[in-house]
Amino acid sequence: MGFLSKDYLQAWSVGLGLVISTFIGLGLGYWLDGLFNTSPWLTIIFLILGIVSGFRDLLRMARRQNDGPDKKDS
Repeated sequence: MGFLSKDYLQAWSVGLGLVISTFIGLGLGYWLDGLFNTSPWLTIIFLILGIVSGFRDLLRMARRQNDGPDKKDS
C-alpha cells in the first residue's frame, strides 16, 4: 500500500482521536456552561476529561503495539 502502512494509519487515528476527544469535551462543557450558567467551570472540567480520554486511548494503542500481534485486547 506504499506510504499508507498500517502503522502510519494507526498513528494518524490516535492523533486524530486525541484532538477530537479534546474538542468534544470542550464543546460539551461550553454548551453545559451556557445551559446551567456555570461558566467557566464545566468547560474546564469537560476539557480535562476530553484530554484524559484522548491520552487514555493513546496509551491503550501504545500497549497494543508493544504487546504485538499475538495478544488480544483486554
